[in-house]
Amino acid sequence: MTCSFKWVRRFTGGDDRASAMDERRRFLLLLLTLHFAVDFALSEIIFEERFEDGWKSRWVLSDWKRSEGKAGTFKHTAGKWNADPDDRGIQTYNDAKHSAISAKIPEFSNKNRTLVVQYSIKFEQDIECGGGYIKLLSGYVNQKKFGGDTPYSLMFGPDICGPQTKTLHVILSYQGQNYPIKKDLQCETDKLTHFYTFILRPDATYSVLVDNRERESGSMYTDWDILPPRKIKDIHAKKPADWDLREYIDDPDDLKPEGYDSIPAEIPDPKAKKPADWDEDEDGIWRPKKVPNPAYKGPWKPKKIKNPNYKGKWKIPWIDNPEFEDDPDLYVLKPIKYVGIEVWQVKAGSVFDNILICDDPQYAKEVVNEILANREIEKDAFEEAEKVRIAKEEQDSKRSKEEGERRGKDKDHRYGRRHDPEDYLDDYHDEL
Repeated sequence: MTCSFKWVRRFTGGDDRASAMDERRRFLLLLLTLHFAVDFALSEIIFEERFEDGWKSRWVLSDWKRSEGKAGTFKHTAGKWNADPDDRGIQTYNDAKHSAISAKIPEFSNKNRTLVVQYSIKFEQDIECGGGYIKLLSGYVNQKKFGGDTPYSLMFGPDICGPQTKTLHVILSYQGQNYPIKKDLQCETDKLTHFYTFILRPDATYSVLVDNRERESGSMYTDWDILPPRKIKDIHAKKPADWDLREYIDDPDDLKPEGYDSIPAEIPDPKAKKPADWDEDEDGIWRPKKVPNPAYKGPWKPKKIKNPNYKGKWKIPWIDNPEFEDDPDLYVLKPIKYVGIEVWQVKAGSVFDNILICDDPQYAKEVVNEILANREIEKDAFEEAEKVRIAKEEQDSKRSKEEGERRGKDKDHRYGRRHDPEDYLDDYHDEL
C-alpha cells in the first residue's frame, strides 16, 4: 500500500505550531498502522513448521521401503551442536536408508501471487552421498506410501555426493513432467545451519537465496526447458555482401613522402676508420662496414583511420520462434496440498527445520535473520564439539597403537626371543 499526502497549514504561533505537529504525528502514525494492517491482510502464511510440541500430529512417517528393510526414520532433536537446545527440528536417523515424511497443509494455488518456499537444514554428518531437499505435492497423496515415486510439483534443496556433486536442485513440474533448472547451482557443505529460499513470482521470474543472499535469479522462460524459446537464430540468414568488417582503413589522404623509397636500409658506418696497415694492393679497396640507417623508416604504410562504413562483427539475427506458444500460467503449480521430505543418505544426521510456505518474501527474510542471529553461538558449539571429537579420535588412536605394541611384545616374547627348540615344542603342545 502506498499513501501520499500534502500537509497544508499556516503556523501563526508557538502553541499552534506544537498542536499542529502533534496532529501530524498522529496522522502519520495512523498511516503507518494502516500500511502494516493492509500488508498483513494481503500476505498469507500458508504453512510454517518449527517442529515444536505437537509436530507429530501434523506429520506422517511413510512406510515406503519398510517391507524391504530400507526405510529410515527421524528423531526430534536440535542436533549435537546448536544455538538453542530447545529449538529442535527432525533429523534423519538411519544410515543407508530412505527417509520419507510428509504433512498435509491447507490447499493453495500460487496463481496471481508470489510463492515463497523456505527451510533450514544442517548436515551434521559426513553425508558422503545423499539428499537434503523438500518437496511440494499436489493432488491426493497416501502419506503412508509417500516415496520417491510420488509425483511432486516442486523439489528444492541440496543434493551432495562425493567431492564433485554439490547440487542445489530446483525442479518444477509442468503438465506432468519434471524440469530441472538449467543453471549449475551449488549448495553449502559445511556442518552449520543454512537456509534455502525459493521465490517464484507471477511474472515467472524467480530468485534462489541461501541465508538471505541471492544465489541466482532469472526467468522460467529461459532457465528451464519447459517452453520452446521465444526467439531463435535465423539459420537461413547470410551476411550481406557489402558488410564491411574492417574497423580501420588506410587514410586516403596520407601520401607517401617524395623520395621515401630511395632511403637505404643500411649505410656505411661513419665512425669506421681504415686500418693503418691496410694495403689496397694486397687487401683490396677498403670499405667501411654497414650499419642501420637511422633515417630509414621501413616500408611505407599509410596511417590507419576509423572506417566510417564499419558495421561491426556480423551476428546471426534472432527471429520469433514459430514453435513458441506462450502460457501465461507457466508459473502456476498445481494446487499444493502437502509438503514432504524424501531423501536417501549414505550417512544419516541431517536436521530439517523452519519450513515455511507463504507469499511474503519479507517475512521469510525476517525468519532467516531471527534464526541466524545466533549463528556465532552455533559455530562456537560446533568448534567445541570438534575439539571433543578430535581429542577422542587421538585417544582412540593412541590406545590402538599401545594395544598393537603390547600384542607385538607378547608375540616376540613367545616366539621371537627363544632359541631352544624345546620351547617351541612346548608351545605347540600347549596349543593342542
